Amino acid sequence: MAARVAEAREIQRKRYAGKAILTNAEADGEMLEAVAAPDADGKALLTEAAEKLKLSARGWHRVLRVARTLADLEDGDAPVRRMHIAEALSYRRVSPGR
Repeated sequence: MAARVAEAREIQRKRYAGKAILTNAEADGEMLEAVAAPDADGKALLTEAAEKLKLSARGWHRVLRVARTLADLEDGDAPVRRMHIAEALSYRRVSPGR
């Protein structure tokens, strides 16, 4: 696992070379939208989840960051797909009463 994390970190280092950020966790706004744009199925799932879970813009972006990292762990050239979005959503804590 440590080797996979190191590979993902290297992918991110190359992706953000020359920019003021180093990792997906630091990506925001247009940069995040460019590097973590999900495929059509992933976007549909995220949109549905945002409505049901009442995700804020911050929550939406957090899911995208985690999904981008999951795609990096799988294969750095992999686009963010539905399965990455689903896994990222599974890591969110749901408050009682939601």
